[in-house]
Amino acid sequence: MTLRTLLRAAIFQILFSAGALSAIEIPQEIGGFRLGEDITEYSDIEYSNYLKDVVVTDWHGFRKGIISYGICASPGKIVRISMKYEDSSKDFYETLLKKYKKKFGKPALWGGDAFGILSKWKWIFIDENNRRVNLILQHNLKNHNENIGNMVKLYYPEREKEERLCFIEQCEINKSEEQARERKEMNWDYMIPR
Repeated sequence: MTLRTLLRAAIFQILFSAGALSAIEIPQEIGGFRLGEDITEYSDIEYSNYLKDVVVTDWHGFRKGIISYGICASPGKIVRISMKYEDSSKDFYETLLKKYKKKFGKPALWGGDAFGILSKWKWIFIDENNRRVNLILQHNLKNHNENIGNMVKLYYPEREKEERLCFIEQCEINKSEEQARERKEMNWDYMIPR
C-alpha cells in the first residue's frame, strides 16, 4: 500500500467518523414530508392519483402487467393496460410487429429514435362507442426512461384525460381556500431537505 493510499484512507476515516457525521444534519424531510412517518399523519393530502394500478405477474407470456383503472369519472373501469412480454429480444419484437401489422394494418405513428435504441409503433382506432383507442408496441434496448424489452400499451386517451380532470376538480373542491394559499406560499423550510 502506498503512502498516498494510506493518507487518503486516514482522511476518509477522519471525515466520516461518527463524530464528524454527527455534526452533519442527515436529511430525512422535504416538502413537509418525513421519511418513515405514517402517511395518515398528513391529513391535508390526496391519497390517490387519478388512476389506480393493479399488477399482474407471469401472465400468459407476459412477465408483468399494470392495469390502470379510473377512480373519479368512471370508477373501477379499466383505462390503460401496459404489459411487458416475457421475451425481451429484438427477434421476438420483430415477430410481434409482423403479427400486429397483419392483424391491425399499418401503424399510424412511429415514436422511436434514430439510433434504434427505442422502437415504438402506434396504432389509433375508434371503437364502436366512438372512443379513441391507442395501441403501442415498443422495443427498448437500453433507454432507462422506458421499460427495457418488449411492451404493449392499450389505452383510452380521452378516458385518461377525463379521469385526470375529474380528479383535479375533486382536489380543488376538497381543499379550503386557506389550505390552498398556504400550499402555494414559497417557504424555504419546505423546499430544502432537512
